[in-house]
Amino acid sequence: MTDLHAWLTVAVIALVTILIRFLPFLIFRGNRKTPKIIEKLGRILPYAIMGMLVVYCLKGMSFTDVSGFLPQIIACLVVGVLYVWKRNTLVSIVSGTVCYMLLLQFVF
Repeated sequence: MTDLHAWLTVAVIALVTILIRFLPFLIFRGNRKTPKIIEKLGRILPYAIMGMLVVYCLKGMSFTDVSGFLPQIIACLVVGVLYVWKRNTLVSIVSGTVCYMLLLQFVF
């Protein structure tokens, strides 16, 4: 890949990203009311995406050995308990990730 090709690729990616980010503001600007289906998708999709991420992360679990599934289960429980307790997504996900890494490095 030449330098020109790399710069053009980055420019196209940046342009598409900017377009995707600003397009909703251009479409729904002013006094126009947001359609009901868009509002419904805005409420439903974050939970659907999180569910898909959980399934994707846990799809490779092996139940043949305790070290194949127990760290993931414990980390998921840490995330769930911390989220219910603190209602902070960032704190719960970071804590679950740190818990998982510590379990892998020092326990299993």
